[in-house]
Amino acid sequence: MRTVRRIIKIHEIKGYKMYCLFNTGESRIIDFEKIFTTWKIKQGDLEYKLLESVAEFQKVELRDGALTWKNIEIEWLDETGKRVVDYYDLDSIVMYELSEADPSRGLEIGLMIKQARKDLGLTQEELAAKSGTSKHYISRLENNKSGIELATLTRIIEGGFGRRLQIKIL
Repeated sequence: MRTVRRIIKIHEIKGYKMYCLFNTGESRIIDFEKIFTTWKIKQGDLEYKLLESVAEFQKVELRDGALTWKNIEIEWLDETGKRVVDYYDLDSIVMYELSEADPSRGLEIGLMIKQARKDLGLTQEELAAKSGTSKHYISRLENNKSGIELATLTRIIEGGFGRRLQIKIL
């Protein structure tokens, strides 16, 4: 089953760039200046208030995995004619698609595995055989084309490299 992408944390906001953590484990940058230019936001549009003031833009909150600005209210009438008020929000799936990977927060595990393998004089095939995985998977890891589970990382480090894995939370 495919994971529905949701924002679980806003790391920081610099100007109109938002640095977010998604439930996929990826940190991504959402450049709203670029997005709003693409969307051709102009005076009179709901989003214009956000472009007009960085302070207003930075009032963003997370609500159910979506970006929500409570400083921008949207009103409409429901099917019974009752007035409904909600806040401006942007869907996290769309935000994921419009964002870019944040290289400053990316894990360098693939590069570390590749460097350790080369330092030990192992081929991808030899490392795969020692760690109980495939050469294809090692290649994907080294090129940051695949995520890795902790159990698999432990097998590669301890079984493949004969080293111990130590993880620090900073």
